[in-house]
Amino acid sequence: MSFPIVVDTKDQVRTPAEARVDLAAIRHNVGLLRERAAGAEIMVAVKADAYGHGLVPCARAALEGGATRLGTAFIREALALRAEGVTAPILAWLITPDEPLDEALLQGVELSASAPWVIDAIVAAAARTGRIARVHLEVDTGMSRGGAPLSAWPALIESALAARAEGVVEIVGMWSHFACSDIPGHPAIEAQLAVFGEALRIADAMRVPSDAIRHIANSAATFTLPQARYDMVRSGIASYGLSPIPEMGDFGLRPAMTLVARLAQAKRVPAGSGVSYGHLYVTERETTLALVPLGYADGILRGATNRAEVLLAGRRRRISGRVCMDQFVVDAGDDVVAEGDEVILFGPGTRGEPTCQEWADSLGTITHEIVTRIGSRVPRVYADERGDQAD
Repeated sequence: MSFPIVVDTKDQVRTPAEARVDLAAIRHNVGLLRERAAGAEIMVAVKADAYGHGLVPCARAALEGGATRLGTAFIREALALRAEGVTAPILAWLITPDEPLDEALLQGVELSASAPWVIDAIVAAAARTGRIARVHLEVDTGMSRGGAPLSAWPALIESALAARAEGVVEIVGMWSHFACSDIPGHPAIEAQLAVFGEALRIADAMRVPSDAIRHIANSAATFTLPQARYDMVRSGIASYGLSPIPEMGDFGLRPAMTLVARLAQAKRVPAGSGVSYGHLYVTERETTLALVPLGYADGILRGATNRAEVLLAGRRRRISGRVCMDQFVVDAGDDVVAEGDEVILFGPGTRGEPTCQEWADSLGTITHEIVTRIGSRVPRVYADERGDQAD
């Protein structure tokens, strides 16, 4: 598979690093999730710039792969999709005071509500715009994050039904979010399912429309909890090919991102040379040091110092010394490397390079943090099996 190189259209200068995103992998992953969802709709979360992979190209690939809806944390992310011509249903679920609700309604963005004040704000926006708001009601089933507690759930429903009676709100969904679905067998899973079931029974008794979409399953639940699929599942990290439960394997997912850079310098140094800030790495013998132009300003966690590995000249090598703001060093030994040589930080692992999961494991974190931290100085380039290049 070949990837197009991003160039500056004015100066035709190659970039020192890039995140290569395989859109065919995203389509594959969404298709796999669609199979596991067994008839439930698929919403793909494209929040946080599609988990660092690029909002618009990934949203389009997800829809091509079989997703019927998209999800964002914030309204501004949904509006960015609309501005690029994405017409699929989009749910924005993290609503704070003074959000651009008018624009959301004008652009047909669906909104989540977890308290009566949100319904009131949506009703006011509907009055100003003359648009009917499409709303998903969120219940807190035990994560203690967003959503109305079960004790406050009837009041939220009552507010929404009153707005519906006025003809300004349509209740299109009811939802919640798992806290521990990535920990198979955790008692919170069944406890949350029980609360969600009770919330749905209350909604039914209060005559919430029966066609409201019920959704609680995230990536992990889609693969492991068939009883949680309901009408729709919401896939985040799995859409990008990263396992939601690493200890259970990859589920057939294909990682979409490969992070690469080109060496800025290669030089011989004598034994006993201290490397980078604090001299946390000291060469044991004469060796070649290779300078990689990526650092913590680009999302390479400082904790990768002397821990994370990269692939250079066909061999894995550990980062040598402190990760700096814009660069880090790799000890290449006696292997021949030169300026401009490609170094792979992580990818699908098909060429022997570390995977994103390996980076996450070495740093004591999750893959979500690794990919979403890749900064704006690192351009995303896109390719797929058809040879298409995204905008």
